[in-house]
Amino acid sequence: MSRTSGTQGFLHLTRLVTGVAEEATKNQPSIDAATIEQAQRLAGLDFTAEERAMMAETISSQLSMYEARLKGIDLPDSLYPATLFKALLPGRKIERATPTGDPSRLGSITRELPSDQQQIAYASIAELSHWLKTRQITSVALTKLYLSRLKQMNTSLHCVITFMEEAGLAQAARADKELDAGQWRGPLHGIPWGAKDLLDTKGVPTTWGAATHRDRVPTGNAAVVERLDDAGAVLIAKLSLGALAYNDIWFGGKTRNPWNPEEGSSGSSAGSACATAAGLVGFSIGTETCGSIVSPSLRCGTVGLRPTFGRVPRDGAMALCWSLDKVGPITRHVEDTAPILAAISGASPGDPASVTEQLFCDSTAGVKGLRVGYNPKWFEDSESAGIERKAIDALKAAGVELVEITLPEWPWDSLFTILLAEAAAAFESITRNDRDDELAWQDPEAWPNTFRQSWFIPAPELIQVDRFRRRCMEHFADLFDSIDAIAAPSFVDGLIISMNCTGNPSLTVPVDLKPSGSPHGVTIIGRLFDEGTLLRLGRVIESRCWLSEPRMPV
Repeated sequence: MSRTSGTQGFLHLTRLVTGVAEEATKNQPSIDAATIEQAQRLAGLDFTAEERAMMAETISSQLSMYEARLKGIDLPDSLYPATLFKALLPGRKIERATPTGDPSRLGSITRELPSDQQQIAYASIAELSHWLKTRQITSVALTKLYLSRLKQMNTSLHCVITFMEEAGLAQAARADKELDAGQWRGPLHGIPWGAKDLLDTKGVPTTWGAATHRDRVPTGNAAVVERLDDAGAVLIAKLSLGALAYNDIWFGGKTRNPWNPEEGSSGSSAGSACATAAGLVGFSIGTETCGSIVSPSLRCGTVGLRPTFGRVPRDGAMALCWSLDKVGPITRHVEDTAPILAAISGASPGDPASVTEQLFCDSTAGVKGLRVGYNPKWFEDSESAGIERKAIDALKAAGVELVEITLPEWPWDSLFTILLAEAAAAFESITRNDRDDELAWQDPEAWPNTFRQSWFIPAPELIQVDRFRRRCMEHFADLFDSIDAIAAPSFVDGLIISMNCTGNPSLTVPVDLKPSGSPHGVTIIGRLFDEGTLLRLGRVIESRCWLSEPRMPV
């Protein structure tokens, strides 16, 4: 920029700040020094009386800028910010402890198709795929089985928002025709699945679990819906989520934990975890911004894979936080997550943050020699510590080298500022139009109150927290130079928000049942784009702990 153009820009800014103040005052409520004295507390600042008086003379111009933006341009949900988050730091290379392996190659199956319908419903993807490919069962028959279970159990579990019976049976018939002709699309071919109801489905309501959007019908499919259709999977239901992707309360009720219906299934991927755990679908797709795959998987005893940020595209998915949202599979078996993730991965034009990176998963690889970080204090003095320690013991017995780590005593919770600010922006119209009152959940910690108060986050504070986010990325990148993964209780020491902010992948694996009858497990966090190592570790915990005896909630 030349000196002349720079001067002109400065003069324009000066005129903007001072020259429009009078016009802005006509259209906006009066803001005086007393107002600023009250407002400064929100930023933790202390201005003098003279400073407040000077701001009062010009601050109304800022309101005119806000008003001009509101009136002058539409910002649809599908519009991403110009500033994009990338999980991989500049100068860093992707380092994988699992550099080989085909994610679509599952373990060999010897079990014949059982006559017991419940055993079929709870079977793994590997088993279902084998029975379909060998034509021991048809996709139509399997689809009808799952639809019947969904209809029967939804009355008590409240996990389905929209059934897709007609479309699902048509997809199943197509799958059978192709399988009969020997045209196998891969391990998901013919398997019924359920989508969290924030993934667009053409001509079928996609409600986001919110009364404000219950009549919303998209004109196209989300990228992951298209990709699973290409893989031959059969979509049979849109599954519940806490309204606007928070908790397990939606406009149709509260989604229940099939192991213990007295409690909710947690959220926000409430219906996805519930339906998968209850054997109502072959698998499901959830999303996570900060715990929405981890939490319901922990509660319902499912395997939840939160992929590396950017691996799975989000076009056609409800935006909550553009720099945090991720899409991933929820299954009953660790191995089953691999072919699903392979099917939905890769860059898409509709998601500017999406990338294409290799996915390697080796179902035959052991874990001996892998280095897993943990802190012994994480596994003490909690109600579920005994269950969590079983996972650590299983890893150690399998030859994993456990490395003690300590996280810095940093203000992890301040990272929530990013989530709150982006979410408030994403749902600005609901707040401004007073439609937040229509949402079912109205407690102080619910979205309506959170959206309102988040409008008072100072913009400079958001920038500062974003800089802290970069510090976190640098710290964990250095930490993963010396370890292959971290094993921890799912919500310990700020790991859920920090690792969502860094974009690292995680795998939540059930370990055992609590006295209440609800499952409980642990979460393993891995290097960027190294989900295959998480699956190697997860299979050890699963085989030595969770699958050591039959586990079926319903």
